[in-house]
Amino acid sequence: MANQRHFLSCKDYLVSGEEFDLFWHKEHEILETKPVPVNLPFYYSSDRYISHTDSKENFTEKLYQQVKNYMMGKKISWIKNYKTSGKILDVGAGTGDFLITARKHHFEIFGTEPNETARGMAIRKDVSLVKDYQELKIKNYDVITLWHVLEHIKEPEEGIAKLSELLDDDGVLVIAVPNFKSFDAQHYKECWAAYDVPRHLFHFSQKGIESLFTAGGFELLSKKPLIFDSFYVSLLSEKNKTGSSNYIKAFYNGLKSNIKAKTSTEYSSLVYFFRKSKNGL
Repeated sequence: MANQRHFLSCKDYLVSGEEFDLFWHKEHEILETKPVPVNLPFYYSSDRYISHTDSKENFTEKLYQQVKNYMMGKKISWIKNYKTSGKILDVGAGTGDFLITARKHHFEIFGTEPNETARGMAIRKDVSLVKDYQELKIKNYDVITLWHVLEHIKEPEEGIAKLSELLDDDGVLVIAVPNFKSFDAQHYKECWAAYDVPRHLFHFSQKGIESLFTAGGFELLSKKPLIFDSFYVSLLSEKNKTGSSNYIKAFYNGLKSNIKAKTSTEYSSLVYFFRKSKNGL
């Protein structure tokens, strides 16, 4: 990616306390985190990295797990607008809960997860995951999902090409990512928790996602907001900014973000539904 300029500097609040820079890619309206640490897995080594656990030890974790469980059904209902059965692949499946829901809805489930601890937890739930989606041999998945995973992939264009290879010609690709043009991102700036450097290697706007996937041979079918994300991200961002969780202020800013997004469409996170372009681009 060319045409870069410095956009923002952010701190790793989760593990190292180190500072990283975000650079703007003009051609795709995407931000890139630099430098990328050589030992990137180290930056995931925290008990507070909630997508790799099923922890419910504090209020924030309990709230996260409750919302996650509710959203599993919502996500499946969105997918069933396009596919009601078939092979579903969840890339970055965490502890396997989305795939458990998909199996209950009569999908044949497959998943990948690079984190060994999360894979072990999934296995105990009778969900078998492989480490890397690049190693998959099965083709023609009817649905492929990446729930807040694309931002972790080092080479997005190469990742999209691999996803295209794995997806059936009539399949549906589902991508959920944070939106750095949302109100909560603009409000919290370098403290916005969804920047999550250096684990999030890229950061996307709506234009950025659409242009990236169009260039990769996909066409957009629809978009859905993840309205709970603004509240959760605001809660984490408040702690980044002030050192303590201000639930009232976080709720206010999360609500304000969603209200503004009703007009601007710039929600904190969005889900994009793609299919392969029929024009063969």
